[in-house]
Amino acid sequence: MPQKFRTGLVQMSCSPDPKENLEKAIGKIREAAQRGAQIVCLQELFRSQYFCREERAELFDLAESIPGESTETLGKLARELKVVIVASLFERRAAGIYHNTAAILNADGAIQGVYRKMHIPDDPLYFEKYYFTPGDLGFRSFDAPFGKIGVLVCWDQWYPEGARITALEGAEILFYPTAIGWHPSEKAQYGAAQLDAWRTIQRAHAIANGVYVAAVNRVGYEGPPEHGLEFWGSSFIADPFGQVIAEASTDREELLVAECDPCRAEEVRRNWPFLRDRRIDAYQPILSRWLDK
Repeated sequence: MPQKFRTGLVQMSCSPDPKENLEKAIGKIREAAQRGAQIVCLQELFRSQYFCREERAELFDLAESIPGESTETLGKLARELKVVIVASLFERRAAGIYHNTAAILNADGAIQGVYRKMHIPDDPLYFEKYYFTPGDLGFRSFDAPFGKIGVLVCWDQWYPEGARITALEGAEILFYPTAIGWHPSEKAQYGAAQLDAWRTIQRAHAIANGVYVAAVNRVGYEGPPEHGLEFWGSSFIADPFGQVIAEASTDREELLVAECDPCRAEEVRRNWPFLRDRRIDAYQPILSRWLDK
């Protein structure tokens, strides 16, 4: 049977200075490795504040190539610490083509692969369609020395299709680098329900697929008082039965480290064999945008 492995999630606030954020992330990764983490995941777009709150052409300057500065720096760190690092980056692929991309850096420092965010939102203060081209690599899993991992990004977390496909590719854990928070005007009325929905949908992915799910979010307030976002943190790791085995606060920088045991997936899937009982002969309609009668 596959061996147990330890997962680390870095929940942190971000400043306007990309170099400062990179240095902070490096320190947190070192701390995670000291605590035994073998796979460390950073939050979505960790090198900057969440710039998608507004549409400004000059913010494309935040993008970088892959390979590039971040992957080179983090690759050296991964090799030094002998850990796998999942780093969410603003990728400049070509002039006018940018992606919201997660790079997977193996324990030897090499880029094991990349995942480009497939689902791109366009909502108040989440104007991501202005910046990001939808991913064109599909849903993927990656072999790591400590287990087979899947990576999806933020808005992907609301779509069961992405989680299912990645699990069917053999991923033992799904990582969701995230940047999500409350609008100031909505928090009092809807805040608790929004956070509960976010947590519930991802726990459901763990249950439905019999995999671990690790969601890592940022914290802190970014933007002007009435037109910014209060990121709600609450990073967590859930086991294949959907039970939360580690969870962070809503308002503090924290580092989560938890042990993941692939045998737990075997146990859960034997008792709740959802993958066995799928009716793959009956699912063609899901490929339609809507089923008109």
